[in-house]
Order: sequence, then C-alpha cells, then structure tokens
Amino acid sequence: MTLPTVQTLQLADFIAYLPKRPHDSHKGLFGHVLVVGGELGFSGAVRMAADAALRVGAGLVSIATRKAHADLLNLTRPEIMCHGIESFDELAPLLEKATVIIVGPGLQQSAWAKACLSQIIINNQKPLVVDADALNLLALEPKYATHWILTPHPLEAARLLQCDQSYIQQDRLNAAMLLHKKYGGVIVLKGAGTLVVADKMPPAICELGNPGMSTAGMGDILSGVIGGLVAQQLPLDIAAKLGVLVHALAGDSAAEKGERGLIATDLLPYLRQWVNA
Repeated sequence: MTLPTVQTLQLADFIAYLPKRPHDSHKGLFGHVLVVGGELGFSGAVRMAADAALRVGAGLVSIATRKAHADLLNLTRPEIMCHGIESFDELAPLLEKATVIIVGPGLQQSAWAKACLSQIIINNQKPLVVDADALNLLALEPKYATHWILTPHPLEAARLLQCDQSYIQQDRLNAAMLLHKKYGGVIVLKGAGTLVVADKMPPAICELGNPGMSTAGMGDILSGVIGGLVAQQLPLDIAAKLGVLVHALAGDSAAEKGERGLIATDLLPYLRQWVNA
C-alpha cells in the first residue's frame, strides 16, 4: 500500500471551529453528550468521560450506567445527569435525546455490556465515539459504519484487525488505514504519535503529549473530549483531530509539574484553557 503524506496537527488550523460564543447563547446550542458504560466496579471511567465533555464545552452531559452507580456519580459534579439502566427500554429514551453517544468507558464485556452496545449500534444512527471494551466487543462482530469515531490503543487495534500488537506498532500508519478500510468512520490510533485517519482528508499525526499520560483513564478523558466537540456540531474528522490535539496540549500543560504521578483528571482544567485558546 502506498502511504499518503501525513499532516501534523496544529492548533492554529482549528481556530474557525471554536468561535467566540454569541451573547444570547444557551445550553441547547452546544449539544447533549450521552456516555454509556460503567459496569459494576468501573464507574470512574464514565465519570471522567462526562467531565471531559463538559470541560470542552458540551451544553448537556448525561451518563447511562448500572443502577448501582447512578446515585453516586454526580455527587461531586451535579451538572452531570446520571441514569441507572438495566434494559434497552430504559436506554432508548436517553439515546433519543442525545446529540452524540460515547460508548465503552468502563463497559466491560458482560451480558449487560453486550446488550447496550448491540442496541446502540442497531437502533441508532447518531454520531458515536466507540472506545475501550466497546472496541473489544466490536472486534468479535466487526461492522462497517460511517457515523462513528473509533479510538483504539495498539492492543485494541490488534484485536480489531485480528493480528499481533507488534504488527500495529511496526507500521502504525498502515494499521490505522487498514482499520479505516475495515470499519469505516474515523480512526484514532492512540499512542506516541496518535494518528487520525478518515475519508477525504490526509492522515494526521499529533506530535505532542508526553510519557506521563501513560496512566489509567487518559483514554476516557480523550473520548469525552472528542464527544464534547462532536456535540458542538464539529464534523467527525475535525472533532477527532482537534480532540486529540487538545488532549495532548492539556497533558503537556499538566506535566509541567512533572510527568511521574500525572493522573487523567489533572487534564480537566487545562482542557478548558485550551479550547478557549
């Protein structure tokens, strides 16, 4: 395969997509993000994704999770609307209200997780951000779609392509393009030099970020950032590229105090700073 020229992501390229808000703005103008996930014992992932979506400017953010978590998740973030769901009948009206759905943070691979993902894919044509175990479940039953952004790390990418992780890392650009060919939509191949591949645009690489970001929850923050930008009516490819860049910039800002000991939620205040830059 002949590989195309790769674009390096720079914040100046995206200024037009985050204009100053009009004086008469209201929350309905900036979209409604629904985060679906958080199997028992994994509630933190959906909370981080939801926080990130708020911090990049989504107008409304909801979480659909296990009922055991629903009353706890917004105790320290009352702006998030939390819903306990155990069946598709409970999930369906939440999907109806959403502008964009993030599925996967803390989802795991239980029967509940499989039912959530299956119903979202079958019954929904709204924009999707697919992350974490939603990717692992997708790898078991591959599908092609144009309305989603897939955000695998190298091991998840290897599962999606049914190959060894070393194959992904040996030629990351080729791997990202193969993922796009097989699954469609927009591919965000995470890692050092995160790549974004989509239709009708050159592949893009982010050269920012740092080793301190190699810690739990960073992917959940990224999925929330991208979903929050999609909610604000950015095209999927632009939201993916800008989301990757803002996430990396926030990580570098947070790492000014040192890379070791950096945690995912350290990025949250810097996300707000960079989307207003």
